[in-house]
Amino acid sequence: MQSWRHFSWKRRFFYSLNTLFLLLLVLTMIVPLLNTITVSLSSNIESMKPGIKLFPTEISFEGYETIWRKMELWRPFLNNVYVTVIGTTVHVFLSAMAGYVLIQRGLPGKNIMLTLIMLTMMIPGEAIMIPLYVVNKDLGLLNTLTSLIIHGLVSGFSVLLMRNFFLSVPYSLAESAKMDGAGDFKIFLQIYLPLAKPGLATVTLFEFVSRWNHFTSALLYINDDTKYTLQLALRSIILTSDATSSSDFMTANVRMAGIVIALIPLLIIYPFVQKYFVKGIMLGSTKE
Repeated sequence: MQSWRHFSWKRRFFYSLNTLFLLLLVLTMIVPLLNTITVSLSSNIESMKPGIKLFPTEISFEGYETIWRKMELWRPFLNNVYVTVIGTTVHVFLSAMAGYVLIQRGLPGKNIMLTLIMLTMMIPGEAIMIPLYVVNKDLGLLNTLTSLIIHGLVSGFSVLLMRNFFLSVPYSLAESAKMDGAGDFKIFLQIYLPLAKPGLATVTLFEFVSRWNHFTSALLYINDDTKYTLQLALRSIILTSDATSSSDFMTANVRMAGIVIALIPLLIIYPFVQKYFVKGIMLGSTKE
């Protein structure tokens, strides 16, 4: 590998320009995040001062106390946890099962199934929004968290991604297990799932983030404020200037505290799946 001094001036100029561009790109993401965290840790009066704040002058948890205790953000937070954890768990398991079925040799109509699954990925969600609303209404699922769990319970993207991972597992392992008397479900649980951890981590991360940040489906199906999920609650908080009573005023630190609370679970889960995530994306995108 050549050292910096051996590069031509054109290559040095390109690398310098590229580095400067990447730094500016990083700043566009880091500065808003730092400003959000700083304002959330500021006092009520300090948070109302104009300008971008990168470091708090004094740390105060007034915003967190107001939004969590007085405005009862804990209720939509728990609703969000319930919908996200159950929905993600079922989604990953069903997608893995469907992916396992699609790798079976001699499966009748396998190519037709794959074509239909890919066709579902071409249909925009907005095109079926009204039919989904009618179906949930007819089933009596409006204003229930069950409607949010069922929404997007299986996706073609996740099924095909898990199928690609399972194709990387030697089929001889399944044949050997069948010769020893193991059934398909046992083979699926004890052979394929442990060997497809990168795929499971990739699907889990995608689905967890999608469900945690879901907004359109919640806005469509939920009208009862006791069933609000986190994104609906944050929308109400940000769009209104009223807090728990007419004597209170919605300060900036309260709104920013709500945003930080919404970010915390995503920041917690990512380190646990990050080591599988990059490997999962690369293998899932290149395996035929």
